Amino acid sequence: MKAAVLFEAKRPLEIHDVMIDKPGPREVLIRTAACGVCRSDLHFVDGAYPHVMPTVPGHEAAGVVEAVGCEVTRIRPGDHVITFFTVFCGSCEFCVSGRPSLCVDSSTRRPKDAEPKLRLSDGTPIAHFLNLSAFAEQMLVHENACVAISKDMPLDRAALLGCAVMTGAGSIFRDSRVSPGETVAVIGCGGIGLAAVNAAKIAGAGKIVAIDPVPEKRALARKMGATHDFDAMGEDLVKQVLKLTDGGVDYAIEAVGRPNTAELAWNLLRRGGTATILGMIAPGQSVSIPGPTFLTGKKLQGSLAGSMQFPIDLPRLVQMYLDGLLDLDTMVAERIRLEDINHAFDNLRKGDAVRSVIELS
Repeated sequence: MKAAVLFEAKRPLEIHDVMIDKPGPREVLIRTAACGVCRSDLHFVDGAYPHVMPTVPGHEAAGVVEAVGCEVTRIRPGDHVITFFTVFCGSCEFCVSGRPSLCVDSSTRRPKDAEPKLRLSDGTPIAHFLNLSAFAEQMLVHENACVAISKDMPLDRAALLGCAVMTGAGSIFRDSRVSPGETVAVIGCGGIGLAAVNAAKIAGAGKIVAIDPVPEKRALARKMGATHDFDAMGEDLVKQVLKLTDGGVDYAIEAVGRPNTAELAWNLLRRGGTATILGMIAPGQSVSIPGPTFLTGKKLQGSLAGSMQFPIDLPRLVQMYLDGLLDLDTMVAERIRLEDINHAFDNLRKGDAVRSVIELS
């Protein structure tokens, strides 16, 4: 199969013929239909986060099941599926307490002495990326790294649910549990931020404040449900939001991944409000919170994948799209071929684009 291979951080990906193994116990072979190009991939491509090389990045995908290994119980050949990078075991403390995104049980991965899932044509093993390696014509994943969905769902839109949308929507529905009439600020209007804005609208939030330095992204946020928007570089930003929301928002969602935007989320909160940090703040960087402000009852929390319960929540998001509630169409900036992957990363580095979607089949 064709795949986009990363041999070294800060170097362009290369399209190569890659060998993929047959599915083993509890594994599923998927023909990739579409894959979103996410800023999280860029963190690894540009070296902000380390990873074993060579690897095939990509973690926001959807496709059609071609084959399954023994012991697979939930997935069948022909199923349309969404994949997700937070594979879960289903039986550890985190899984049984409803927090599958935090599962780190090694039983979902092949043993270190087993055959690699991916190899270059010369036999060199390829490190599996975030349990998926989705920038490829096929994916070989654990059955608990995918969920079957309605075949009415367009797969190029379904792919977005595998990272950006489940993370942004989860920050509203799961992490914050926004109630009708409450106020929400979303910092960063890329794919995750736009999904959070849209979910806040679905949840019935009273005021939804979108914050981003790019006017075009703020316009998209308005289209997807924001009631107000502010330039992230504007003067007196905190004062303006506090005035608009009569003392601050109930919930602030940070979807950028920088210390200053995490601190901004905290500063926008009203007394007793909650800030959720979704962005990947790079290793070595820290967030600074003034000590006395903890006496206001504010809460600062992290989140991975929006704390979603994948087998339950992803089919629900699919139905929201099919019912016309969830807006995925606005998020897609362009549809590209696998060979255009480096162009998509260049767009992400510029900060202007929302989502490039690779169409593979």
